[in-house]
Amino acid sequence: MSCSSSKKHDDKCVRDVVKEIIAAQDQVANDCCDVSCGRSVRELLSPTATNGNTTVPFILYCKSCKPFIGSGVIRQREGQGQSNNTFLRCLETPIFKAKKFVDGSKNCVKLELLLPVNMGGNTPGSGGDEVCDFFPGNGGGPIRNLMSTGVCITVDLDCFCGISCLEPTTPLPFSMPEED
Repeated sequence: MSCSSSKKHDDKCVRDVVKEIIAAQDQVANDCCDVSCGRSVRELLSPTATNGNTTVPFILYCKSCKPFIGSGVIRQREGQGQSNNTFLRCLETPIFKAKKFVDGSKNCVKLELLLPVNMGGNTPGSGGDEVCDFFPGNGGGPIRNLMSTGVCITVDLDCFCGISCLEPTTPLPFSMPEED
C-alpha cells in the first residue's frame, strides 16, 4: 500500500487502514485502553474522583520513536545537616507535567520534569535512553510515585510524534532526593 501523492483511489495509506480498523472495532465493542491520555484526563476531571489528583504525567516520543529524556540542573545543599555548602545536580527524566503554553504560542509549552521515586523517597537515578531505565524493577525498589522538581523546560510540540499518558497522580513535593 502506498501513501504517495500518485496513489490510486483504492490504495490506502497506513493511517486510512488504522481508521478503518478502529471504526470496525468500535462497532463490535467499546474497547478502551486501561491507561491512555483520554482515560487519564477523564479520571482527573471526574466529579466522583475522591483522590484529589492534580496531574496527568506523560511521556513524549521523538520522531525517531525514542522517548524524549528531559534534563535540567538544580542547586542542592550538601548532606542533610546544617551545611551551607551547595552543589549542582543534573536531573534527567522522561516524565513530564504540562505547566502552560508559552504566551502567544500554539506549539511551545513549559513542561516540569517529574522524577520517579521509590518507596524510600529516593530517585533510583537514570542513565539510559529508554523509559524503563527510569523504573527499575528490583535494583532501586519499586517506584511509588513521581516527585515535582520545579525544573521546567520549554519545548516545541511539533518536534514530537507520540505521547503516552500515565494514570493521574499528585506528585510529591521536591525533597532533595538522594540517588541510589
